[in-house]
Amino acid sequence: MKTDISPLPNITPASWIMVGILGFVWGSTFMVIEIALTGISPFWLATFRLTIAALVMAAFWGVDGFRMGTEPDNKPHPMALIWAGAISSGVPFLFLNWGQQYVTSGFAGTSMAAVPLVVLPMAHFMVAGERLTIRSVIGVALGFLGVFLLVGQDALHSSGADLEFWGRMACLTVAFCYALNSITIRRLPPINPTALTTIMMASGALITLPFSLAAEGLPGLPPLKAFVALIFLGVVSTAAMNQLRVLVIRSAGPTFMTLVNYQVPLWSVILGAWILSEPLPPTLILALALILGGVMISQWPSLRPIVRRIFAQL
Repeated sequence: MKTDISPLPNITPASWIMVGILGFVWGSTFMVIEIALTGISPFWLATFRLTIAALVMAAFWGVDGFRMGTEPDNKPHPMALIWAGAISSGVPFLFLNWGQQYVTSGFAGTSMAAVPLVVLPMAHFMVAGERLTIRSVIGVALGFLGVFLLVGQDALHSSGADLEFWGRMACLTVAFCYALNSITIRRLPPINPTALTTIMMASGALITLPFSLAAEGLPGLPPLKAFVALIFLGVVSTAAMNQLRVLVIRSAGPTFMTLVNYQVPLWSVILGAWILSEPLPPTLILALALILGGVMISQWPSLRPIVRRIFAQL
């Protein structure tokens, strides 16, 4: 038994605290976006959030000596970094903010749970050595049944009709972008995570800026509540949590980091219902259970050593 669990990174109580904080803060992000949207238009919210995050991340990067951490002959192409910024933050933040005008924060958070399900079939075709197994196919199929429930007949017959349906599709597009970004990051040469995040946030802000100007004109001064929500999104949800994510991966490993995927949708649903008094239709709860169940089945070979370690430490 000891041989099975010893190769894992050192998972300490601090690891659990950090991954718990990540899950809670990222899960609360969708609720905070709803609050920010009461005083800031969706596209400008994306631009401001990314600009603030890029500035904070640049400060972290400066402390690190603006180190890129790449070999001189193996630097990522600038267009690859711009593309990573577009699909990691620029495009998904525009879609997410626009979509959350017409859907609940709980729905938006549940949609993000589909990211690992999209990554698996995408990696099968785009990453060498990544192949779907029977277990992962079953997990993906179960999860996508949950996704179908999210945008099924209930969406077409709810209040808001077309706008709500397209809001739901916008949120699922965000999940697709995040999955594609996951593959893109894998294919980049090794690079300092702080440098990569800073560059992606800055390029994302530059990408959203023309859309904000063209669609919404010059921004006005937001009310205090929306402004505080914006600062939280830029400084805490985006910049600080990306740094915490790096600490978790370096100390406890990327597999342990996947536990965040199970927390985010749960917190988004709980906080949306508790703080914003959002409804909890049975369809949403069932969809969430199917998606998380599908993710767990598809990721079980990676999660099993962590479960063994937990029981060995009890």
